[in-house]
Order: sequence, then C-alpha cells, then structure tokens
Amino acid sequence: MGRNWFVLLLIVLLSISGCADTSQTESGDDEQGNGAAKSGKEAQEKADPVIEIGYELFRDAEEAGRMEDLEMFRSIVNQFGNHGYAAVDGRNQIDMAEPEQVISFCGKVDAKEEGELTILKINDLEGVLDGIVKYDLKTKDGEVEATTSYYKYKDQDMEKVSTAGFHADRWEYTEDGYLMFSGSYFSEQLYVLTMSEASEYAALRVLPLDETCRELNRQYILPAGYERNNLFLVDWNENDFGTLDFYDLYDLFYPRVNGGQIPYGMDDNLGVGAVYRIPEDEFENVIQRYINIDSGTLQSKTVFYPEDGTYEYKPRGFYEVEYPEYPYPEVVQYTENSDGTITLTVNVVFPYAGISKVYAHEVVVRPLEGGGVQYVSNRVIPSEENQEGTWHKPRLTPEQWEEMYGGME
Repeated sequence: MGRNWFVLLLIVLLSISGCADTSQTESGDDEQGNGAAKSGKEAQEKADPVIEIGYELFRDAEEAGRMEDLEMFRSIVNQFGNHGYAAVDGRNQIDMAEPEQVISFCGKVDAKEEGELTILKINDLEGVLDGIVKYDLKTKDGEVEATTSYYKYKDQDMEKVSTAGFHADRWEYTEDGYLMFSGSYFSEQLYVLTMSEASEYAALRVLPLDETCRELNRQYILPAGYERNNLFLVDWNENDFGTLDFYDLYDLFYPRVNGGQIPYGMDDNLGVGAVYRIPEDEFENVIQRYINIDSGTLQSKTVFYPEDGTYEYKPRGFYEVEYPEYPYPEVVQYTENSDGTITLTVNVVFPYAGISKVYAHEVVVRPLEGGGVQYVSNRVIPSEENQEGTWHKPRLTPEQWEEMYGGME
C-alpha cells in the first residue's frame, strides 16, 4: 500500500502545481477587521477601472442569463477594447480586441526599448463567465516584468482577489500569431505543498483567425481533444486503424452517447486492478457512433470473449495518470471534400510548454445528420520540430498490468 499512497500523493501535488495559469496566488488584500480598512478597500476597488467596467458587463450578462453565451464573451472582449484595452477570452475562441497594442509592445521588446502594456483575459469556469485576469507588462533592455491580477465575479460583485509579480523568463511572439510568456514566483501556500515556486504562463492569440475555422474546431476537434486518448496523436484511417486505443475512445465517447459517466470504475483497493466485461452491443454502440468500424475489426483490436459476447474492459488506474496539463487544438485551415467529408488542418497549442505549435495534424471528419460526426482519419504532419504526445500516458500493456496488479481481480 505504501506505493499506492505515494502515487496518490504525487497526483495531488501535480494537480496543484500544474494549474498556475488559472489558480489564485497570494492575496493582494489582507483581511482586516476594522471598518476603516474595509472602506479603504472599497475605495480602491471603485477606483479600479477593470472592476468598474467588468462589474457592469458581468452583471448585465448574468441578468440576461447569458453567462455561458459565446457571443456575450465576444461582446465583453470588444467592449473592453472600446475602453482602450487589449482583451481576449481565456480559451482563445474570440479575436483579440486592440491587437495592435500587443504587436507594438512586442516590437519594443525586440528593439530593447521601454514600454508598457495591459492585457485583459476574460476567464471562465467550465464555460461560465468567472472573472478577469489582468497582465500588466513592462519592458526595458529586452527584459519583461509582469504583474498578474485576478478578478473574481461572484454574487453580483467584482473584486480583485490576488496579485503576483514575476520576471518573464520565457517570452516569444510566434510566427503563428501567439504571445507566449511564463515565469515563476514564490508562493508560501504552494511552497508548503510542493517545495517549489509557483509557475505562471500565458498563451494569447494576437492575430485573428477565420471564424469558420473556429466553429469547425468547436464542433469536431475540441470535444475530443488530447486528454487521455490518442485519437489525434497517431496516424490511422478507416482501412488501417493502426495503434488507435479503442478503450480510451470508449472513455471519451461514453458520456456523449449515454449522457452520464462510465459506471465501470477503479477498485476501491488501489492495489487491485478492476476488470469488467461489457456487453457487445453496449461497447460497440459507443465506438461505432463516432468511428466507422465493423464489429469483427473492433473485436480484433480489443479483448473480446465470443462465448458470452462481451468486451473486456480495464479502467485506467493510478499508474496511468497523465500530467494534468494538456494542449488544445486550433483549426487553421479546412477543405470541404466532394464525398461530404471535411479535412481540417489543426495546430496543437501547448501553453504549459510555451509552444504555439507542438505539432500539426490533418483530421478528416464526416458530418452526420442531426449534428453527429464520424472521425475518418488522422495524419500527423511530419516535421523535425514535432513533439506530439509528450503529455500522453498510454494504457498499461497486458504485461505491465500483470506486473502492477499481479493478476488480482
């Protein structure tokens, strides 16, 4: 059990240390018990234009019931732009407002001139408007100092909840039109847990992107993504499925098909490897909804028991946990094919690694009636700079599974 507890602790620490881009840092305002301090804080917030403007915009969105509306995100970004701010949404789904300010500042960094810039990022929590991140940037002699402030909207109130300052150890305005920067700072709370400094990183699309590309991305690529599956990591097609992991695809597609989480979970005892047998129709209904594969081929790519018509299924365990930082896709080009399929060229953006294109791949999708889709193929575009799958942890092989769990069921 000692090994299991160590793995569990490691997962907790990785989850904490890997979320610096959206987590709160050291509080910018100490709690005070007297009225004078509270009054001073309120006066300070009223003098902060981000709070003043943001409060009205977020309140209006809430009252209109549009806290999850992409067009409302777009409106808020553009209205901050009308107030003179460079602004963008946290998921880079909307063209940046006032991008010229960012391009000008990056030029001053390259020329080793002095300059200042403020960028606002409209944050969300699982798709719901949540707050604002403000990056105050200063440059001199080619170096960049950053101050990040987090604003939270809750209970019809907007307040600054934390601030952190750091030197941008990494700074790049990429050929793909992204501003990537990162740095670290001391956080007492995080240091107690990880014995290391906190990391801060940002990946902000500066140049605009074709709106159809964005919509195709939201429809077909983003819902699958790169977390705990290799759908977009390996080459495959409907004639040769290669090393596509259909168990990971079952995990990925099950909630979308059945409207709930997979009922086949890990054993409560971490030292025991859970094994299930899923009825043939149940397993195939999930996979075949998104992949055009016949039953015989699917059975040959998995463990199938013909005597009772079931698929063996082993849920991912603690030994198959991935580092909790993932890239995200960005469709940059598309072609509508004569057979009704669409070929999408996708760049993989990895903020944690500070890379705006870890690799690129081509995905062919087959749109179905009713808004459905089948994934037809994936091809990784060759490049010497590719770093695909550095975050991915494959499922245990049968031999590894036996070694870890000793054949216990």
